[in-house]
Amino acid sequence: MLPHVDAAYNLARWLTRNDHDAEDVLQDAMLRAYRFFGGLRGEARPWLLAIVRNACWTWLQANRPAELAAVDDEPEADTPGPEALLARELDRRAVNQAIAALPVPFREALVLRELEDLSYKEIARIAGVPIGTVMSRLARARRLLMEALRPAASAPRLRVHK
Repeated sequence: MLPHVDAAYNLARWLTRNDHDAEDVLQDAMLRAYRFFGGLRGEARPWLLAIVRNACWTWLQANRPAELAAVDDEPEADTPGPEALLARELDRRAVNQAIAALPVPFREALVLRELEDLSYKEIARIAGVPIGTVMSRLARARRLLMEALRPAASAPRLRVHK
């Protein structure tokens, strides 16, 4: 299981949105995994991530139940300049904030698919939902992300009729 601890922490971090909470959840999940290691059938990564996911949901229900209810030009040189580095950092922050703002079920599906590169089947097994639900959650998560990241200039403008 040790090769999968980083992925497990990553999932816990995205679901709890806090380093310390993720560490607590991961510790609990690893204890559960150790206790039930004899029941492992199949691959360790999806099994461990399912345990982490369940630990996160349990933790969120106990500690944040409201969250669960709300379902520039670069220089020509190879090395980017300070403006490009700042723009990348701002983009990264905006994406991270947009992901963090997603409702937990959508955030969970997106993190498992896009950041952990799991298949729909693996995500469905981890989350305990049908593949169609995984597909729906991913589609909604991606749409919400696009809406959140759409620049204000390209957002539709309201017209005021006189």
